[in-house]
Amino acid sequence: MGINLKPIDIVDDITQEEFIEKYLKPRKPVVIKNMAKKWPAYQKWTMEYVKEVVGDVEVPLYDSKKADPAAPINTPTTKMKFADYIDLIQREPTDLRIFFFDPIKHANKLLEDYISPKELMGGFLDKYPSMFFGGASSVTFLHYDIDLAHIFHTHFNGRKHVILFENKWKERLYQLPYATYALEDYDIEHPDFEKFPALNGIEGIDCYLEHGDTLFMPTGWWHWMKYLDGSFSISLRAWDKSWAVKAQSLWNLTVQRKFDDIMKKNFKKKYMDWKEKVAIKRAEIALKRGLPR
Repeated sequence: MGINLKPIDIVDDITQEEFIEKYLKPRKPVVIKNMAKKWPAYQKWTMEYVKEVVGDVEVPLYDSKKADPAAPINTPTTKMKFADYIDLIQREPTDLRIFFFDPIKHANKLLEDYISPKELMGGFLDKYPSMFFGGASSVTFLHYDIDLAHIFHTHFNGRKHVILFENKWKERLYQLPYATYALEDYDIEHPDFEKFPALNGIEGIDCYLEHGDTLFMPTGWWHWMKYLDGSFSISLRAWDKSWAVKAQSLWNLTVQRKFDDIMKKNFKKKYMDWKEKVAIKRAEIALKRGLPR
């Protein structure tokens, strides 16, 4: 049976009415080809340009290794000057990534180069964009965003492979307790169904991004990303109108994350082993019950 991945919907342009009815309300991903072509960034954002405007800032880097049980989530592997990192990802494949980089702190002029798609929806956090950089072959592990925002993710200077799953599949994806990410012991591109049988039969969406493509990821969607070339993306975030989603976001960012960090710090591997056992047990139960229905 395997994993059933359907191709993502792709549009060149879209009206607000079409976007709301076909994608925002049903919370369905879509790739918009021409949205970023209206931005100055579409032409300006080369590797040399971002290297020039950001300068020699030291940036945290992340690799694809399994997370340290004792470390808080998003703890970097190493650090490097931004310019040296850009040279590295242009020169050769590497699994080192820059994760949730805030360009405003270092290069305010980048803010002039993109436009939040307010013609499609409201609620944008205009002052809090995030940039992500990766070398060819680097992978962002399977997760959904803890703040539960809608995300417009635009890619530059290369190609990226994205696999998406609705949040209803979270147990079958082996979600860890008190976390918004999955067990890191399987490869979602080439899963071992004997070791991880709950993955067999799950349904998702397959997506490839090229320069200037914008992926709309609705709140709560799980995503795995692989850089096929040394390249980068920017994510623009917008709040969902639902107060229930906003309340869950606040809980995730405060109570749940703090509790998880405290438990990791105090119990380290013992706590992580327990989390992994629970994730596997929940996945087995969901599979046995035929969930989600």
